[in-house]
Amino acid sequence: MTSPAFRAVQLDDIDPVPVLDGQLLWRPLRATLGVRAFGVNAYTARAAGDLVVEEHDERGTGSGHHEELYVVVAGHARFTIGGEEVDAPAGACVFLPDPAVTRAAVAVEPATTVLAIGATVGEPYRVSAWEYFFRAAPHAAAGDWEGAAAVTAEGLPDHADNAALLYNLACFEARAGRLDDAMGHLRAAAAADPEHVEQWAAEDRDLDALRDREGFPAP
Repeated sequence: MTSPAFRAVQLDDIDPVPVLDGQLLWRPLRATLGVRAFGVNAYTARAAGDLVVEEHDERGTGSGHHEELYVVVAGHARFTIGGEEVDAPAGACVFLPDPAVTRAAVAVEPATTVLAIGATVGEPYRVSAWEYFFRAAPHAAAGDWEGAAAVTAEGLPDHADNAALLYNLACFEARAGRLDDAMGHLRAAAAADPEHVEQWAAEDRDLDALRDREGFPAP
């Protein structure tokens, strides 16, 4: 439901994007509502024992360096935060002010859903780099490599030096047959974060068409 004053949506009405090999469903709430001031997305675990928040901190290559609030809106989750377990039934709110702290959560019940809200302290909000290539995933799954590249490329104005975004864009372009574009973005990704890009590229079949080209990242 939309009006000039508000927008409303049911989480279950947002088409989910399978991530983490399909065990976790990402619902792009921020993009659906057009939120511009902060990040907000929903995650649903298919089964008890599945991840509902993947293990990460907010300092990684694709992250937004956010402080984050997690709200369990359905089911029951168990968080591990800096090695400490936190029981989180429906209604629990778990706030992490430090981007450096490692966090993860598993579902105690099937269909557990967690809302993640975040932004960077003291900075204007910008969409995290990972959100672009997550949004591209349905295109890639359908073999629409041009579509996947187009969605990922939307992040370039804000993340022109982000290794994760550049790397994923290179993969999609390589699959689409745009080899010169792909190689250019792969080189840029390697320049931004050589260690991670070398690891990612070592056995990535998406990049097979580039593997013999000069400048391909290798350990």
